[in-house]
Amino acid sequence: MPHFVCRFLLPAVFFTSLCAWADPSAVYATCAACHGEKGQGNTQMQGPVLAGLSADYLTRQLLHFQNGSRGQHADDVQGQQMAAMAKSLLPQDSDIQALAAYIEKMPVPNERRLLPGDLKTGNAYYQNNCGACHGGQGQGNPALKAPRLAAQDMDYLRRQFMHFKQGLRGNADADKAGRQMAMMAKVLPDDKIEDVLAFISSL
Repeated sequence: MPHFVCRFLLPAVFFTSLCAWADPSAVYATCAACHGEKGQGNTQMQGPVLAGLSADYLTRQLLHFQNGSRGQHADDVQGQQMAAMAKSLLPQDSDIQALAAYIEKMPVPNERRLLPGDLKTGNAYYQNNCGACHGGQGQGNPALKAPRLAAQDMDYLRRQFMHFKQGLRGNADADKAGRQMAMMAKVLPDDKIEDVLAFISSL
């Protein structure tokens, strides 16, 4: 999210969180600026797709942004902005689970942006390195705390994968799943990342 948008939104966000929290749809109206009215994401604002993610995963990530487990690294500009939004939008007594449950019900977007790459190689590396947690079709697995990857914005996936690989994300003690993902990210060869992303984009 551009900095000028943050400066404009944050004061309004705090007011919204106090006055409209009883209605998760009213709170989400602020989220829609970056994540789309139906959680479909917004590539221009670098906001990932939220539709299709489980309420448990959404709740966990919002709490991580709030408590400093995510979005604190100096090189994670988008993460820092989201952490500020999470803290302003959701006071400590907020029902974060209600907002997450509201988002979980949004339909998964149908639009796909296929990436170039070797799908056969991408499929092989995906199934060997990612499929056990994220599902063979990228559907996610709440029991393993693994989010859905299919239908996600590929630029966002690439950025987060590199954040895990480079140590910008997944270092906090409270983020066990993040630490596991950081470890797995380091296993995938750099020259196979685009092939894996190409395969995910085809799901």
